[in-house]
Amino acid sequence: MSSTHRQMHLGVFVLGTGNHIAGWRYPGAADSFVRLDVVQQIARTAERGKFDLLFVGDGLSAQMGAHPSFLVRFEPLTMLAALAGTTTHVGLGGTASTTYNEPYNLARQFASLDHLTSGRAAWNAVTSSEPGAGPNFGREHPRHDARYEVAEEFVDVVRGLWDCWDDDAVVADHATGLYVDPSKVRTLDHKGRFFQVKGPLNASRSPQGRPVIIQAGSSPPGLSLAARTADVVFSVVQDLGEARAAWAALKSRMADFGRDGREVALLPGVMPVLGATEAEARDKLNTLQSFVTGDNAATMLRNRLGMDVSGFAMDDLVPDLPLPDTSHGFARAMLSKARRERMTWRDLHNLTGAARGHWVVCGTPVQVADTLQEWFEADAADGFNILPPYFPGGFDDFVDQVVPILQARGLFRTDYTGRTLREHLGLTRPAV
Repeated sequence: MSSTHRQMHLGVFVLGTGNHIAGWRYPGAADSFVRLDVVQQIARTAERGKFDLLFVGDGLSAQMGAHPSFLVRFEPLTMLAALAGTTTHVGLGGTASTTYNEPYNLARQFASLDHLTSGRAAWNAVTSSEPGAGPNFGREHPRHDARYEVAEEFVDVVRGLWDCWDDDAVVADHATGLYVDPSKVRTLDHKGRFFQVKGPLNASRSPQGRPVIIQAGSSPPGLSLAARTADVVFSVVQDLGEARAAWAALKSRMADFGRDGREVALLPGVMPVLGATEAEARDKLNTLQSFVTGDNAATMLRNRLGMDVSGFAMDDLVPDLPLPDTSHGFARAMLSKARRERMTWRDLHNLTGAARGHWVVCGTPVQVADTLQEWFEADAADGFNILPPYFPGGFDDFVDQVVPILQARGLFRTDYTGRTLREHLGLTRPAV
């Protein structure tokens, strides 16, 4: 990890129809997540803003009635490969499931993306929370703890495959005809509880050594996996005190695995809604909220909580509910906020419709910059995963109005100083 002056890291979470569930209805907003020109424009804006990372989530079932970008979306690796030629510096991160993939294929795909981008690839390793994924693969969706048991071994196999090649294994000696030095390539010979993988990978060691690994799990098994293996961790928090506790807990847990807390960047998700005045920003948020239908919000809330809550009256206070195994990681943060602030089910519907459970910051560019600075300097975050409510305007506003303030305060880079995502994050390149 670099010892230079600490600056925040910024990622952008890309949903083509906007992160707000009704963002696509805002005047001038993009209304499709399957238009290459839309995601190319977002990528160019991220690079213009000197962002560390462009990130794409994924799901393996069509959640009818929920967020439009959950219904119709590009497969992440296909989309990111298309963006490799559109960009030169910004990191490109995508989600891929450890429950519904094979380690060899996935290791090869992300190694290829790292080569295509000259070292800008990142894998968001998820276990897939939605139970609707199982039938699409002809099997029953595993329980939470079982998914994480598989994930622990899956991530180890992938990292092992990435390490099968030395950096200088490809010699391509024209004089002798030797293309690969066999002494610098190893088999993996992994024989575990869930996987048997011989290796080596049929891809040479990638520019970053290993693509960056992202985690977003909030349960104890998820946090353990993140503390042991992640380079970037996405979090869902709503409160400064809660965020500081989560930051400290992750950093201290890393010591259990012999890791320095500076080796991971914790990036809470935040949806900025900007206006020239605070009132204008509130009006914009109210306009977005007016587009949300009850069915949309209810479906999103049901998917997040993993349970049917239609039996509760909308104006009842949200009780202390036991979360089922099918709940999303967002659920704990949402329910914690609801109980702390004595929210009703109507309030929780609105929160879910606005940012899918993420933190919403509404105000002028200076107010938003002040808030992000407060969290960063209070050790509640190493930066932020920005969730624009709609594209392209919502993202343009942040890049053009908030980023310059952060740069003027010395909190964010004014230009890229490296080419790889690991260099942007201040991470050392792993040795074999």
